[in-house]
Amino acid sequence: MTEEIDELGPVDWIVVEFPGSRFRGEIGAALTDLVEWGIVRVLDLLLLKKDADGALEAFEIADLDDTEIGELRSYEAELAMLLSEDDVAAVAAAVEPGSTAALLVWENTWAAPFASAVRRAGGQLVASGRIPVQALLAAIEADEADEAEGA
Repeated sequence: MTEEIDELGPVDWIVVEFPGSRFRGEIGAALTDLVEWGIVRVLDLLLLKKDADGALEAFEIADLDDTEIGELRSYEAELAMLLSEDDVAAVAAAVEPGSTAALLVWENTWAAPFASAVRRAGGQLVASGRIPVQALLAAIEADEADEAEGA
């Protein structure tokens, strides 16, 4: 087991919110591609539905039908069930009433060899971050506007 853990890549999570009360699984094909290409491994997946009054329902893959989850059903046997009730409660607080959200936990398998090498060398992660795509686009647009003014 220790050898398997030593080969683990960085683990990330996201919550994606969809307006309305149904999640139809359109992201399944894109996620399947990432798994098949060896880029990620899905570790946990949970769907949350919050009605207009704020009442919350949480669903594991087994609780949903194929019209709601599409290709995501194929991950059911692989899921690690990492999420606790506290995790679900924290995510639920961020979800708007009348929305459905997907909470996804994945391993970045593409980075596992690097992460393992860092650990074997005695290194450890001390900081991490993510730049939102919207911020990158805004910076590019601002740069282009500055260039256009200077031209």
